Amino acid sequence: MQIRRRSLLAAAAAAPVLGWPGLVAAQAGWPRQSVRFVVPFAPGGTSEIVARTVANELSKQLGHTVFVDNKGGGAGLPAMSEVAKATPDGHTIILGHVGSLAVNPYIFPNQPYDVNRDFMPVTLLAKVPNLFVIHPDVPAKDFKEFVAYAKANPGKLNYGSAGNASAGHLAMEYLKLVTGMSIAHVPYRGTGPQLTDLLAGRTQASSAGLPALLPHIKTGKLRAIAVGTSQRLAQLPDVPTVAEMGFKDFETSQWYGILAPAGTPREVVKRLQEESLKALKSNSVTERFAGDGAVGGGGPPEEFAAFIAREQRVWSDIVKRASIKPD
Repeated sequence: MQIRRRSLLAAAAAAPVLGWPGLVAAQAGWPRQSVRFVVPFAPGGTSEIVARTVANELSKQLGHTVFVDNKGGGAGLPAMSEVAKATPDGHTIILGHVGSLAVNPYIFPNQPYDVNRDFMPVTLLAKVPNLFVIHPDVPAKDFKEFVAYAKANPGKLNYGSAGNASAGHLAMEYLKLVTGMSIAHVPYRGTGPQLTDLLAGRTQASSAGLPALLPHIKTGKLRAIAVGTSQRLAQLPDVPTVAEMGFKDFETSQWYGILAPAGTPREVVKRLQEESLKALKSNSVTERFAGDGAVGGGGPPEEFAAFIAREQRVWSDIVKRASIKPD
């Protein structure tokens, strides 16, 4: 499916704002009540960690609760659809990510919304390193042995992900594309559920963000074989990058940002971006992000819109080359 190539911000600005109850008041005094921060995944994954870390700080700053509402399933389409229809007054926002914004438009031909028309980018919150891990029962000590084993046993291994078009799904399909491995995808309704089966050995491999995987790597319940970033991680200095293993320019990371329904007043979007930047600079957030290897964002809406557009160009090509489809 081809995304309409209008500017995300221009399209959002063109959306009607009259006729919605409370919008004039929202411009004058946002927030007037608690803010619902929708996360399109089940609890237990990196998305929730990022959202809750920022939401806790925003709650302190705004004087109103910013509460995380996990609505997993359906590759994020139900949650995105719901927020697209929400009153655009700044009291309902959603966590956007690489799958929902840069991949779903190319693998789901009939989305009930247009990511470039029905949402307003607010700010990028974080980029989080992708890790590739395997269960210790897999007869491979490192990345090269894992690739060799998977290629010698096509279809024998399964990998889990947080769901169709999740960052882990995309990272593993990208890895399969460049290595030639044949591994079956098992989608779950979030990182938490898929980790349950991985830790139990019912699936054999996965890719997810560092925050969700690091505790299990430290206890030896999972084996880290590679990272998707261009540089090794300080938290796991002995784990090589995929690029180091002979796959030049391979790079993949998870990223998360805030979106509001189209038509949300510009003053509200600007305030939300400024408060998010302040939250990202707070000690509690910077310390948590540093421990998780996450790089904070906080830039203006125009910058996030341009970032999304670049990611759409990159992933539309990868989706086509890797023949990524919903399972």
